[in-house]
Amino acid sequence: MAITLEITPLKQWLKSPEGPLLISGPCGAETEEQVMSTAREIAKSGKVTVFRAGIWKPRTRPNSFEGVGSIGLQWLQQVKKETGLLTTVEVANSNHVAEALKHGVDILWIGARTTVNPFSVQEIADALKGVDIPVMVKNPLNPDLQLWIGALERINNAGITKLMAIHRGFYSFEKSSYRNAPQWEIPIQLKTMFPQLPILCDPSHICGNRELLLQVAQKALDLDMNGLMIESHINPDAALSDAKQQLTPQGLSELLAGLVIRKNTSSNKEFTGQLEQLRTVIDEIDEELLRMLMKRMDVVEKIGEYKLNNNVTILQLKRWMEILESRSASGALKGLDESFVKKFCELLHEESIRKQTEVMNNKALK
Repeated sequence: MAITLEITPLKQWLKSPEGPLLISGPCGAETEEQVMSTAREIAKSGKVTVFRAGIWKPRTRPNSFEGVGSIGLQWLQQVKKETGLLTTVEVANSNHVAEALKHGVDILWIGARTTVNPFSVQEIADALKGVDIPVMVKNPLNPDLQLWIGALERINNAGITKLMAIHRGFYSFEKSSYRNAPQWEIPIQLKTMFPQLPILCDPSHICGNRELLLQVAQKALDLDMNGLMIESHINPDAALSDAKQQLTPQGLSELLAGLVIRKNTSSNKEFTGQLEQLRTVIDEIDEELLRMLMKRMDVVEKIGEYKLNNNVTILQLKRWMEILESRSASGALKGLDESFVKKFCELLHEESIRKQTEVMNNKALK
């Protein structure tokens, strides 16, 4: 079944400075002074459109800082009144939605911990029926594109067409410099499926470390994402949650100044002509790759028949390990990234297993 989303273009409902949409503010609203001081400093840049602050904080441990609750919404009302910044908060249930709407919050967002639970998302969707308010949906904790799409669908089915997605990275068991693995291929796939859906990036939660923010923010913009959500705190080291990933407002201004904003097209005829020539070369190489892959799979089928006729298992672990090692070494000598070669080999192996299984199943049916 084809999936469709009815999306109102971002520019039709949100006025912001030229360039990507920027959302910033503290991980959590802690005190009125902290919220107001941060907002005043952020507003000075003139680049930020929306002020974010966590009012209800979903924490792993019950004795962690879980937010100040509804009183923080009054502080956001003051932020909007004094600075003119729009406001956004995370909501995880229908009560949060009701409180946020009552206090005039401009945009709601659904966090990663909520996106994983269709029951919670549906509860929020039901509470939003008949309401005209923008909603942002963060990706789920695990790299499950269908779960992310499902949450977006539920909110869209409630009549919300001012919809955005937020890429905040995915939990991974592998050791990494990132708090959450970016896995850029997933938001790219989402963007490919729904070109009309604005996608923002949350570098703060991807990095977990303010030193990496510029690099990730630039990568997101280079991938043509529509904006950034970056956490900023008047005194990050004293923050009650996620201190390491928050910037001071001054640090935020410096980061924004360091970003290169690129266009997704160019009117330069020389550039366009040269680009088309290079793309033609790529097309030809891809066709040759596909022909070679087809020849490889023909051999794979013959191997499957040979194994079947000799009563041998499909998976040959020793051979598979040899392929991984030899192809990785060969790829490295050719200047190819090791992780890319590994993923490529794994895809080939997966398809080879499928092909050989198909051969054996077809034989069994005869």
